[in-house]
Amino acid sequence: MTTRTTKLYGKDLSVYDDMDIEELLTQLTPEQIEQLNREVDPDDNLLPASQRCRDQTNKTATGPLNRRSLLDYLERSAREEEDWPELRPFQPGIVRGKVFTPKAVPKPLPVNDEIALDIGDEYEQALSQASEEELVDLAAILGLHSMMNQDQYYASVTNKKTMFGKFESIVKATQPKALPLLPDNDTDVDKSIQQVTSNDPKLTALNWNNIKNISLEKFNRLFNGLKKNSHLEKLSLANTRMTDSAARELCGALEENNGLKVLNVESNYISPPVIKDLVKSLLNTQTVVEFRATNQKPEVLGVKNEMEIAKMVEDNKNLLRLGLAFEVPDARIRVHHHLQQNNDNLRLKRIGGGNS
Repeated sequence: MTTRTTKLYGKDLSVYDDMDIEELLTQLTPEQIEQLNREVDPDDNLLPASQRCRDQTNKTATGPLNRRSLLDYLERSAREEEDWPELRPFQPGIVRGKVFTPKAVPKPLPVNDEIALDIGDEYEQALSQASEEELVDLAAILGLHSMMNQDQYYASVTNKKTMFGKFESIVKATQPKALPLLPDNDTDVDKSIQQVTSNDPKLTALNWNNIKNISLEKFNRLFNGLKKNSHLEKLSLANTRMTDSAARELCGALEENNGLKVLNVESNYISPPVIKDLVKSLLNTQTVVEFRATNQKPEVLGVKNEMEIAKMVEDNKNLLRLGLAFEVPDARIRVHHHLQQNNDNLRLKRIGGGNS
């Protein structure tokens, strides 16, 4: 908050209200007018700074800037200028001012951790004769989980007959269990393609998961045979390095196939637009009840693709399970509600409570 001045040169400002400014200026001498110009700055934001502030330099201009000459002058002036005189000249070995001394940190008082408990002679004798494994078991029963590792505490809660170990085991990590490696997929690719093409009734599930050396030509042969196949119900193509070229052929096969119920194409290199085309191809026959396509190389589908996929899922009356990761809440909620509605309709139809 600013305060307003009420006096000027010892007089009240109201005295100057009736005075004529032009008459006052005519009474001033040239020296007084020059002094007034130096002290008064016109409060006009429209004027440039060169006009608001007068040039008060009395020296004549020395010409354009010469950077080399200016540096030489500054260096010469610095050498010729005398050092400032010291009030007390420097003397080696003499410390001036205060010497820094750190604050003394008080030492913590000793803490007596020994707590005397009167538990009776009978319990004291039992505890003194108990082994360390029995003490660990007792700590688990009392809920002293900070004295045990997770395996010991879980074994005590579930009442498993396991070795509890010693207290020193809490500082050691639990040894991981050695699990055998999964065996390689030994499915004969060429033979399975021949079975699908010939519509073999014995082949109801085909698993090509984790087979990495499948060529595009073999994918095309499989999908061409899938168009007229009526016995294959489950097809798993996860982690087979499938690309958009093969996935587009799969779209054509899904539009004509009437027997496939479960399709898994997870962990491949299918782009979001082609995933949308796969979901769209399910609408032609609507026989697939489970479709999974998560963990693709492009992890994000995009808002536009997700909303279009949600609309296609709502048009599918037989799809029960969908494996896709939606980032948009609206699309995720709509898909969840529609799949739940499809499962409810199937349950009602199964118990005879719905119209067929």
